[in-house]
Amino acid sequence: MRGGFVNHPRDPGGATNQGITQRTYDAYRRGKKLPQRSVRKLTAPERDAIYRRQYWDAIDGDKLPAGVDYVLFDGAVNSGPKQSIKWLQRALGSAYRGQIDGVIGMATMGALQETEDHDALIDRICDRRMIYLRALDTWGDFAGGWTRRVQNVRAAGKAMADDRKDEVAAVHIAGAEAKARIEDARTVPSKAPADAATGGGIGAGGIAGTLQTLQEQLTPFSSSGGWITTLVVALAVGGALLATGGIAYRWYATRQQARLADALDAVPA
Repeated sequence: MRGGFVNHPRDPGGATNQGITQRTYDAYRRGKKLPQRSVRKLTAPERDAIYRRQYWDAIDGDKLPAGVDYVLFDGAVNSGPKQSIKWLQRALGSAYRGQIDGVIGMATMGALQETEDHDALIDRICDRRMIYLRALDTWGDFAGGWTRRVQNVRAAGKAMADDRKDEVAAVHIAGAEAKARIEDARTVPSKAPADAATGGGIGAGGIAGTLQTLQEQLTPFSSSGGWITTLVVALAVGGALLATGGIAYRWYATRQQARLADALDAVPA
């Protein structure tokens, strides 16, 4: 599953070897007071040390149930520990009564102890992960690899949870190595055009009202009332359409923002 060296131009992680980015490797080498070098030269002991400190310890892997620990670990390597823990917290459902904060605490561990069906829990974690991945701007580039990766993680996690470890095999999935970071989430429609349209529609209605008053004042003295009537009607209809369109677009933009927030787990508990 770790794969080898990749450096896809659309991968936000950049140069990556066995799931370790150049940036992460640089930080590790600096911490050890070692000279910088290409992540291509990453050694197995270095890889394992980074995995342990950067990802496994960050999700409290030693305290998690079998299978669930692997599912969270793989998610942490791909999208960061905080995001992976959020998938767990969402997947725990009503058993979890804390904040969706991406931090393993007493509330998370307590909810885990209440949850007996770990296969179902793994399914829900992987489902949340797929919703998240589809919300990324890079989904179109890495959809196939990410989908196969999560499928494999789901199956392996369940096998571990059910003590079927003989069915677990290391699998390298081409195209699955790309990092799936929240910074690459899709942008949502701005509400500004909707507000402008609504405001413009209301403004047109106000002008129509002013012209209506003007028509009432001028009609007794001239024949100019006809064109004013036409203009009043045009402004009133146009303003109504503009305001209605603005309100509808604002509803659409609000809905899209809510869907993206849910996909990225940026939601209240």
